[in-house]
Amino acid sequence: MRNLLLGLRQARYESKVFWRNPPAAFFTFFLPLMFLVIFNLLLGNREITVPGGSTHTSTFYVPSIIALSVISACYTNIAMNMTFSRDRGLLKRVRGTPLPGWAFLFGSISNAVLVAVILVVIIISAGTIFYNVDVPTNTMVAMLVTLVLGAATFCSLGIAVTSLIPNSAAAPAIVNASILPLLFISDIFIPMGNVPDWLITFTNIFPVKHFSSALQATFNPFESGNGFEPVDLMVMFGWMLFGVITSIRFFSWEPRE
Repeated sequence: MRNLLLGLRQARYESKVFWRNPPAAFFTFFLPLMFLVIFNLLLGNREITVPGGSTHTSTFYVPSIIALSVISACYTNIAMNMTFSRDRGLLKRVRGTPLPGWAFLFGSISNAVLVAVILVVIIISAGTIFYNVDVPTNTMVAMLVTLVLGAATFCSLGIAVTSLIPNSAAAPAIVNASILPLLFISDIFIPMGNVPDWLITFTNIFPVKHFSSALQATFNPFESGNGFEPVDLMVMFGWMLFGVITSIRFFSWEPRE
């Protein structure tokens, strides 16, 4: 019970640190909303084909920007913050305190998930109010399960990727190189239409495409089922296990030489 309270206290501390940096907090929430507005201004009136019929691209961009928001909060931010904390010696000092290592990680992950939840609410609200995108009803449970699994997957991968980053100076380049190309070819920024089969096969290896596809299914206005995409969820679960195992095996609390 004491360790659990320490974990909750660390989560509270991480949240305070985040909100006491107003410029960082502002742009964390502003950028995904800006992407939603820009893409809808440029492409929102076009029609795209979805399973069951056709709809405006606004219905595509709401779930895709939700996926972008969760990935940014749970993968990019965690990977950056962990690397910077490691290089400053913060992680090493934490190991010398009564705070359990898992409690420190729990605090960082909890704050990232909280930010992701707020972003999801903001994007759905904006899509409903300004772009007439219907909030999922019959697929609500599938959407929530997809979001939870997606957050867990990218949090674990965010911690795992720090094992590849030699120092904080290299963190932005490595983290962005590992995620930005996938965002462009995984139905996040651009609806993938007629693309080569080899590119589809390539993107299906990684969790970004499956996360986006699973969310797209829950927002599909023609979806008559429960919205669950078993294959997408299984691939994401496999990547989550990979991230957890890699983190346990290779995560470092001490600065690299």
